[in-house]
Amino acid sequence: MSRRADDPTLVLLVRHGQTATTGKVLPGRAPGLHLADTGREQAERAAARIAGLNRVAAVYASPLERTRETAAPIARARALRVRTSKGLLECDFGDWTGRRLANLRRKPEWRTVQSQPSGFRFPGGESFSEMQQRIWNELERLVAAHPGGTVVAVSHADPIKAAVAMATGVHLDLFQRIVISPCSVTPLLFTSGGPVVLAVNSTGDDLSTLTPS
Repeated sequence: MSRRADDPTLVLLVRHGQTATTGKVLPGRAPGLHLADTGREQAERAAARIAGLNRVAAVYASPLERTRETAAPIARARALRVRTSKGLLECDFGDWTGRRLANLRRKPEWRTVQSQPSGFRFPGGESFSEMQQRIWNELERLVAAHPGGTVVAVSHADPIKAAVAMATGVHLDLFQRIVISPCSVTPLLFTSGGPVVLAVNSTGDDLSTLTPS
């Protein structure tokens, strides 16, 4: 069946699975962090859920090990390869990379990170606003490349939260209210009339029922 540029495109935003540092450290873009055993099990379950959909055109992941390892079973279940996308990268936390969250929460800047992230730039790194625009530009690129198809995009919690905020028209200062759990699926349907958020942080079984009413 031929696809038209204005056909709706479904993007499944998947957060990577659990690692040894999840909830403890801000790993950022530091290399060498792999999925824990629990994370690998989560990735296999996500792959089984996505395998129930009729058609997946492509599987993308940020270049980091934990996202590529999460994407691998999803791609394998559909006989696809994992394509690397820098636009799906974690926020560049700059000097905060690798710091323990318990210590970062004591910093005076932490309040700004939580209540006014739109005005915060990580020292030596990226601002939340830049991160949001980056991932949104990448999603638009993927939609243009796969009109009318289903695309899996494996990324990280903060970029996915920022994308959800953009899709719903919620100000970036409120994006910390969104929860994105390890290996959750957040499906966004890109239509000619704008994006439609079908679910956020879905960790259930059946994705095939997530369609506009």
